[in-house]
Amino acid sequence: MNFNLGLTDTHTHLYSEEFDEDRNEMILRAIQSGVSRMFVPSIDSSYTQKMYDLEKQYPENIFLMMGLHPTYVKENYLEELAHVERELAAQKFYAVGEIGMDLFWDKTFLKEQQHAFQHQIQLAKKYKLGINIHCRDAFDEVFEVLESEKATDLFGIFHCFTGDLNQAQKAISLGMKLGIGGVTTFKNGKIDQFLHEIDLKNIVLETDSPYLAPVPHRGKRNESSYTFLVAQKLAEIYGVSVAEIAAITTENSKQIFGI
Repeated sequence: MNFNLGLTDTHTHLYSEEFDEDRNEMILRAIQSGVSRMFVPSIDSSYTQKMYDLEKQYPENIFLMMGLHPTYVKENYLEELAHVERELAAQKFYAVGEIGMDLFWDKTFLKEQQHAFQHQIQLAKKYKLGINIHCRDAFDEVFEVLESEKATDLFGIFHCFTGDLNQAQKAISLGMKLGIGGVTTFKNGKIDQFLHEIDLKNIVLETDSPYLAPVPHRGKRNESSYTFLVAQKLAEIYGVSVAEIAAITTENSKQIFGI
């Protein structure tokens, strides 16, 4: 395995409780497997301090986003949005995320999710940052908000992209790159069937660890070192080397995160 591949995991929840037993070993495994950059999305204020601690410990490898995840949009969401605003004003982040809409579990807070998503897109524009979009069972709703905010300064990553070719093209036309992770290795994942029709310049790699581990680890805990397995699968789909996938997708991530 090439330690100098220069892979980028654009979406990893390194602060997750699932890593409490072996967090440092897991991060070092990722670095040793060639994943030199890991971008960490925010979900709500309860994880902010853990994120800062990780960034301080690994300043060369770990980079933070700030945002309110749609499934954490509850009765107190305005307080949570105020927290996002305070943190964005106080220090450097590399994107606003993970933001978006999720209607898979619950539609109770649909209006609040829409408001939180739109408000955070406006914050991203204010700070000249990209966005990192979470979308589950909500493509139409997400696209409606993106269309209303469409602008040259709207850009980002459609995280864990699981849509069809038309939705992929629509996301790209709205300034998004597609975050591709473990789902592309699943037999029923479907995206591997049309991915070759998408130019590699529109793709970034991610794990979404500890969730959605790629084959052969499907169903187990995911971790950032498995970015390599996603790169291998894309190398197969595009008929290029893993090194080329690493170089292109990392370059794409730099366009979004600015580093």
